[in-house]
Formats: sequence, structure tokens, C-alpha cells
Amino acid sequence: MSRLKVYAYKNCSSCQKALGYLDARGVAYSLASIVEQPPDLGELQQMLVHLGGDVRRLFNTSGTVYRDLKVADQLKAGLSAEAALDLLARHGMLIKRPFLLGDKVGCVGFSASAWDQLML
Repeated sequence: MSRLKVYAYKNCSSCQKALGYLDARGVAYSLASIVEQPPDLGELQQMLVHLGGDVRRLFNTSGTVYRDLKVADQLKAGLSAEAALDLLARHGMLIKRPFLLGDKVGCVGFSASAWDQLML
């Protein structure tokens, strides 16, 4: 398996579960703060491919930044994928987390069963 990079937020329980999952399985990864060092445009584009091109799946829809910036309204009004990725690259708290990316794998959010499929 390729080297994995995980973007996480230290106070996020899903991130903590995901890191525990990786640690328990001895999976090597590098860790980055999704707030201090959000994924760059290239990484977001790479993840978008793993998500079948659905830019909406990249957003943390339950976060305050999502509500404050009225992202749902922007998406309904036809926010382009390019503009959405730019917004995500500038605001790490807008990104669904954890954000796991490797050479051949990528996913957002944590589900042990979904991650089991990725780790095969």
C-alpha cells in the first residue's frame, strides 16, 4: 500500500477513531492538521477523483464555517467545482474529515467498514 496522508482535526472524535484504527493495524501514515495545513488544490482534485467527481462530498456540512459562509446556498446557486475547491483549499474546517489520501486510495469521513475495504 502507498504511504498515506491523513488530515485531521485534534478535537474531532471521528478523526481520533480513524487514527486509532490506523494505529491498531500498524498502518504507516503522515498526519497533518486540516486547520493549519489544509489539503492543497492538487490534493483536493485528487480526492475529487476518488469521490467520483462529486464536490459536495468534500464539504463538512455540519460545521459552523459551512453555515457562516452559506456554502449550501452557494452550491444551490451553481458554485463551480473550481470555485468550490478554491474555497475548500482556503478553509480547512470546510473539509469533511478525516481526509485520507494515498497514491491509490482516498476517502473522507470515517467508517471502519469502508476503511477496511480501502486497506485491502
